[in-house]
Amino acid sequence: MAGALIPLSEAVNGSKLVISGIEVQGVLRRRLLDLGFVVGNAVEVLRRSPLGDPTAFRVSNTTIALRREESQLIYGTLIGGGDE
Repeated sequence: MAGALIPLSEAVNGSKLVISGIEVQGVLRRRLLDLGFVVGNAVEVLRRSPLGDPTAFRVSNTTIALRREESQLIYGTLIGGGDE
């Protein structure tokens, strides 16, 4: 499934993706861009909480937890990893 374009909310633990698009708007968009969620950056899915929300991601050597509403608006191309 490497090479597939999916929202970050659907990626499994251990997946690595390259960000392809961000549909978040407003202040949250600016904040995510400042944290490293920019097109072309690599993101790793570290861990999902027991109920599935939020999810911890590693981007630019920083661990960031995002809610499902936010992570489903960020798209990436799978480049490997995952508990398939």
